[in-house]
Amino acid sequence: MSLYLEHFGLREPPFRITPHTDFFFTGANRGPTLDALIYAITQDEGIVKVTGEVGSGKTMLCRMLLERLPDDVESLYLANPSLSRHEILGAIADELGIPADGKTTHSMIRTLQDALVERYAAGKRVVIMIDEAHAMPAESLEEIRLLSNLESKATKLLQIALFAQPELDERLAANDMRQLRERITQHFNLSPLKAGEVGSYIEFRLRAAGYHGPNPFTARAVETIGKLSEGLSRRINILADKALLAAFSSGTHQVDTAEVKIAAQDARFAPIQQKAAGSVTPSIKWVLIGGIVVALAALAYVLWPRQPASGLPATTEPLVAAPTSIAPQATQPATQPSKPVAPPAASDTALLAQHAALYDEWISKVPGDHYFIQLVARGASHADDIESFLARAGQLLEPTELRVYRTGTPENSKISVIYGDYPTRAAAWSATRDLPEQIRQMRPYPRRVGTLQQ
Repeated sequence: MSLYLEHFGLREPPFRITPHTDFFFTGANRGPTLDALIYAITQDEGIVKVTGEVGSGKTMLCRMLLERLPDDVESLYLANPSLSRHEILGAIADELGIPADGKTTHSMIRTLQDALVERYAAGKRVVIMIDEAHAMPAESLEEIRLLSNLESKATKLLQIALFAQPELDERLAANDMRQLRERITQHFNLSPLKAGEVGSYIEFRLRAAGYHGPNPFTARAVETIGKLSEGLSRRINILADKALLAAFSSGTHQVDTAEVKIAAQDARFAPIQQKAAGSVTPSIKWVLIGGIVVALAALAYVLWPRQPASGLPATTEPLVAAPTSIAPQATQPATQPSKPVAPPAASDTALLAQHAALYDEWISKVPGDHYFIQLVARGASHADDIESFLARAGQLLEPTELRVYRTGTPENSKISVIYGDYPTRAAAWSATRDLPEQIRQMRPYPRRVGTLQQ
């Protein structure tokens, strides 16, 4: 890859598909949409919904939102849409640092409301962002509606933002979803880039990556990419990257239709499948094969070699822990929440015990207003997976900065792996963007140390 970058005078890859906020394209109405989202979350009292096809930029928009929200907003992110009704409440409670073990759904809601009231009294707001919301079970969507009812005498206590494929609109159109549908006061749609926007997008990404020469993509190449990608930013990135690689392989600095055709043959995108007349929105099916599949398979092996064939098993918590408070530490709740359980279990192997000890030493000294990077969180039954991850992550990162802690009861605990120690949120975000590509694929996020010390 270094020769590829040197050939085009690039500082870093311009078209990687993992979200990188330095590459956020404000054209194609993305910038105004972000501004409107921030306003809706901070000023409105209804549920916010963002829809877009696969690869339209929803995750990038969510990352930008997390970075741009004001400091008085505490943000939670749920990446696992398959959580049950009770599990959603547990995940929210865990990230807010409030006790939930052994509680009924009703008592969890009461505890959650009390904690939100305390945060509201301290001048803080809480927003929960749910990715892939179209895949949520019906009972979980109903729980989202009920959570939107939590309020003080003057205002809603919890803001909710749903990020989903257009299939969510179809589900909301059903009669039994009308109550949730009416709670959604702001609707945003990320439309595919138009023909005239594709060229601007490609050139923006090149410049953001340090390119200073004339645009290597000819007008014909841009037009072809626009047609083959159907305006979806992820597809544009893949085609443009492969086309640059083809140009490099042939020793040229110009990308024309020949290079784009080579890229298309490698990518093999399936067209967006239009639904029958009368349906609310189109759906999309796309397949990446060849080198992309091989790359992803290699990545999965490097990071999680012991996963079952079906992929990551269903768990009772998000596979990637939610980024939490980006605000000053709140007033201590009246009921002392469950703190991380630092001592390792008796069954823990050498690496788990080693990095748990590093956590013990660090948490006793680190200021609560510092930040760390949450890498991964899994149920304690998957300790072997965590052990394997630590072994491989230690080859990519500074091993002494990798730490492990537990939450929950000894009988039902979760193991989290975190990294680094940063004095400010900005420094933590910068470090997150600089993580190795294999680690960024895990969707890490900064968190405030104070959430572990409550």
